[in-house]
Amino acid sequence: MRKPFDFFAIALLITGLSTGANVARAEDSTAKIDAVVHKNAAQVMQQYNVPGLAIAVSVNGKTHFYNLGLASKATQAPVTSDTLFEVGSISKVFTATLATYAQANGQLSLNEPVSTYLPEFQNTPFGNVPLMHLATHTGGGFPLQVPDAVQNDAQLMGYLKSWKPEYVAGSKRSYANPSIGMLGLITAKRMNMPYAQALQGQLFPALGLKHSYLNIPASEMPLYAQGYNKQDEPVRLGAGVLADEAYGVKTTARDLIHFAQLNMGLGSTSETVRRALADTHVGYYQVGPMTQDLVWEQYPYPVELKALLDGNSNTMAYETNAAVALTPAQAPQQQVWINKTGSTNGFGGYIAFIPAKKQAVVILANKNYPNAARVELAYALLAALN
Repeated sequence: MRKPFDFFAIALLITGLSTGANVARAEDSTAKIDAVVHKNAAQVMQQYNVPGLAIAVSVNGKTHFYNLGLASKATQAPVTSDTLFEVGSISKVFTATLATYAQANGQLSLNEPVSTYLPEFQNTPFGNVPLMHLATHTGGGFPLQVPDAVQNDAQLMGYLKSWKPEYVAGSKRSYANPSIGMLGLITAKRMNMPYAQALQGQLFPALGLKHSYLNIPASEMPLYAQGYNKQDEPVRLGAGVLADEAYGVKTTARDLIHFAQLNMGLGSTSETVRRALADTHVGYYQVGPMTQDLVWEQYPYPVELKALLDGNSNTMAYETNAAVALTPAQAPQQQVWINKTGSTNGFGGYIAFIPAKKQAVVILANKNYPNAARVELAYALLAALN
């Protein structure tokens, strides 16, 4: 007589085999990431004399942290996952997210021109620029930095009232701090509060970021890494017009990888925040190999390293490049590599994530070293998983 199948036992066996396979894959992925970190990150630190690196790699919501070197050569304090780093232009993605957050709350529309919210710019070229162009570097040709002669808000308003575009809005891309900075200023005005309060008091808590700041409180100062310039002299970010809005955020690897996870749809947050994050992933322009979202830059995945290097090159940062409008705008994609670099005189950072694979990487350093080295390290880390 044939013995009946024990379906429960078979199910347990299959579950056990599956669980064992998943554990093996997870352990294999961890080993591969470990190997890349210990080889490639060590090479970067040695080649560019980087005192410290904080690296976070997220795989399906699970985060691996790697902390190498020193947060300060003077105190010999080690880098940790909670060390505060200046992230430079990565700050711009928070400015864009604050704008889409305000938009989701009905406080502004990125399709409206500047003059809708700043009536003093009525009948001026700057007043005619839609907010979306401020967030895509396509407003007509702003300089990379706020001019040195502009030292206060009154001088900034005067400069913008006399500003003349170099090209038709939407036809070219010129990476610029003034345009993103003004997006932040307008957004805060629509939220009826100073920018620092809007970002630190409203957006960061909504995102669940617990150690991200424009103004670091005294209790957190011991966690603030010391930055080092090209001469290895200690430096930190100073004050400047539109600095907070364009490049002023200080954050940790722990907070920034959490932000990346939220951008991939992982973690718990409000529907308003989900909408705001998704809106920053809309593609508006094709610029070389890169699609320009709201500050974020994306590439079809899988992506070749050369495309990432070209898209994060000095040519993109310092020169004007042709921009081809995507009509209609491209809805948020899953099969893409989304990234942003950021630097100050003493710090260099990089964040990248692949929504379809639920993988992300954050690399923070207390030295401004070449973007290419950051991209190559991140590419090697995620390639180890794939």
